[in-house]
Amino acid sequence: MSNTELHPSIVALVSLAANVAANHPGQGLCQLDKLKQYGVSAEQIELVVDIARHIREEAGSRLDARFDAELAARTQTVSIPLAIPVAAACCTPTPSGKSCC
Repeated sequence: MSNTELHPSIVALVSLAANVAANHPGQGLCQLDKLKQYGVSAEQIELVVDIARHIREEAGSRLDARFDAELAARTQTVSIPLAIPVAAACCTPTPSGKSCC
């Protein structure tokens, strides 16, 4: 493996996270067997899934807040947020307190 190649376990973790974060219908489930074969622990997989879900939910909240603001501006009504606004921080911890940065 050259210096520019990633270990297959890293590729599988990234693929799993991307599928979960993107709400892909396959959910990255095909990666689970590979990760088990590579010796990746259940705790490591759970951490990656937790971070991916957090990023997905944070992105959805931010999109909802932007949409709500635009809706209010275009309809000239009082804005009632449909979602809890997310802090503008680059990275907020997951609900379990893990850092995603």
